[in-house]
Amino acid sequence: MSAAPPVTIAALRGARLASGALVDIAIDGDEVLAVVPAGSPLPDTEGETLDLTGYVVTAAGAEPHAHLDKSQSWDAIRPPFGDLERAIESWHAYALTLDEDDTLDRARSTALRMLASGITSVRTHVDLLRGDDALTGVRALVRLRAELEGIMDVELVALGGPTVPDAVFEAALDAGVDLVGGAPHLADDPIADLERLVALARRHDVGLDLHTDESLAGADTLAAYARLVTGWHRPRTAGHCVRLSMMPAADLIALADGIRTADIGVIALPLTNLYLQGWDAEHAVPRGIAPIGRLKAAGVRVAAGADNVRDPFNPVGRCDHLETASLLVSAGHLAPEEAMDAVTVGARDVMGLPVAGPVAGARADLVAVRGDSLGEVVAFASADRVVLHRGRLVSRTSVSTRTAAPATAPSPVPIGK
Repeated sequence: MSAAPPVTIAALRGARLASGALVDIAIDGDEVLAVVPAGSPLPDTEGETLDLTGYVVTAAGAEPHAHLDKSQSWDAIRPPFGDLERAIESWHAYALTLDEDDTLDRARSTALRMLASGITSVRTHVDLLRGDDALTGVRALVRLRAELEGIMDVELVALGGPTVPDAVFEAALDAGVDLVGGAPHLADDPIADLERLVALARRHDVGLDLHTDESLAGADTLAAYARLVTGWHRPRTAGHCVRLSMMPAADLIALADGIRTADIGVIALPLTNLYLQGWDAEHAVPRGIAPIGRLKAAGVRVAAGADNVRDPFNPVGRCDHLETASLLVSAGHLAPEEAMDAVTVGARDVMGLPVAGPVAGARADLVAVRGDSLGEVVAFASADRVVLHRGRLVSRTSVSTRTAAPATAPSPVPIGK
């Protein structure tokens, strides 16, 4: 990847919307000023014009649940393939030797891959580590956020287990972390840890982003989470929620009502949860994805993300919101339009970001992907992409393919011979 200063964009010409309409788009600063039929006059604004003929333009991708501090550590750790418990054990052993500069390098590489794919906003959890220095990862990601200022928005969540003291969470918040996180379903007393994390966030008046119900059976923390934050004014989200996929319809409807009342955004993480769930099943292997289609139908705010990238929790990952969207179609049974919404508009919504997209008055965070329709974009995920963050061109990828000519086809045989 080569570096170049961001370029201010005034207009996009010949782009296709998800609806199929061909349009021209005027941009004024960080805002979409007008969207008109292709070839129509546009208001004059300052900046360059991009020809997006052959591209579909949507709101930029947003990653609502990442772990940049862990990303791309698989090769160094060489962990065993396996479920959540073995992944946690492998990471904790490696984290005792974690280096701040190495963490920054891996996190930067992953973030820039995300940016090239069209993701302009990332919320990443960062572990509060065991050992002498709990904030190694925090310092690395605070540095990364400063490096990427102006081309990508980065939000940090302190991820600590039940043995991490409140003082360590507080030190992370003082160091620049934005939200309180945790995984109370993994604690010996899940509800006690949940109550502690909620109280900590309330005390410091910051939002919450919790891992909840991260297995197909086990502790139910999401219902208690909803009761504890109903009526609160800070953002709150719940990631994973795979236990909900195993619930009978009537029980899910009742839980969804509580989630909606509490205004908790639910984040499905299909790539990592498809990897982590079902290792103990010898046949009829269950697949764990939060049922965000049914939750959305019940009025819950929903989104989807990729979660881990090439670390003990997931050995694969392309840093691409279109990969997540494709999995939501094939494994989550969403329509391509719904899947795309979950990784763009829906993701920004649960992250508390301004509305973005090719709509007048929206933030000019946009991605254009080569393709003739939204369905084709989700299916083929061309790497030919143009990425705008706050009205400025921050990444452009062009792919060139050369294919050998086929052998000469045989001459057709005349009819009747």
